[in-house]
Amino acid sequence: MNVPERPVRPGAGGPRRKPGRLGVGVIGAGRVGAVLGAALRAAEHAVVGVSAVSEASRERAENLLPGVPLLGIEQIVERAELVLLAVPDDALPDLVSGLAAVGAWQPGQLVAHTSGRYGTAVLDPARRLGAIPLALHPAMTFTGMSLDLTRLPDCTFGVTAPTAVLPVAQALVVEMGAEPVVIEEEDRVLYHAALAHASNHLVTLAAQSTQLLGSIGVERPDRMLGPLMRASLENALAAGEGALTGPVARGDTGTVAAHAAALAEAPEDISRAYTRLAAVTASRALERGLLSPEQERAITEALAWPEKEESE
Repeated sequence: MNVPERPVRPGAGGPRRKPGRLGVGVIGAGRVGAVLGAALRAAEHAVVGVSAVSEASRERAENLLPGVPLLGIEQIVERAELVLLAVPDDALPDLVSGLAAVGAWQPGQLVAHTSGRYGTAVLDPARRLGAIPLALHPAMTFTGMSLDLTRLPDCTFGVTAPTAVLPVAQALVVEMGAEPVVIEEEDRVLYHAALAHASNHLVTLAAQSTQLLGSIGVERPDRMLGPLMRASLENALAAGEGALTGPVARGDTGTVAAHAAALAEAPEDISRAYTRLAAVTASRALERGLLSPEQERAITEALAWPEKEESE
């Protein structure tokens, strides 16, 4: 991998490394940072230090990055040729600017963050001191365990970087076993919203359905929902909304009304989620010719009637 030349201070790099290998410092041994650090290490980069504050993060660092010293943040930045910032989105701007204020960033140093929300503009304080900014966001949910390393070959990363160093960002992702997809700076927030909508809200839907099944005595809701949700997801990814089945797609107004009435007695967050998602589903089904305007209107009215009844 071709990377910008940067002198290595005596003793800073430890043992001699192969050409193109970097000394990597990981700031934030959360679920993402520890896993990506381990992936870069597997690609023969040297992880020179990791920061870990909580007991869980220290344990994660010990399991995924054994032998890597736990260091302070400024120590890591001082030693590393590639600094990987794996911290919460809201903490990233202050961390970058705070390190810039004390002159920690170095010319030629690669600085990569793992935030989905931000592109490289958030790294401007480091760039002004000569550092090279990269945004490498894995489109994957992580557990923080070694299992995550086996998921990387099926994973894509949203990559944003200045044109001159975009190949470096892409090469790092490929070395971790994943696929880089270029996301423009101005598109990062929408990109991240799409991923959060698909991943986080899927978890909420699964939890709500599990709660409903548990409330009627189903002992293993996961065994009932697992095959259904996996098949639905695979069909949706393969065929889009052409894979839609169920009462809304059939225009089965009576069943939709019965669902809405039964869910009126369920926790409010579940009934609200069902009725709003069903209404959106009906609207999108209408746009794609799966429902007639009359069917879509009837379903929308069926979803609204429990709320109207309650307000009277």
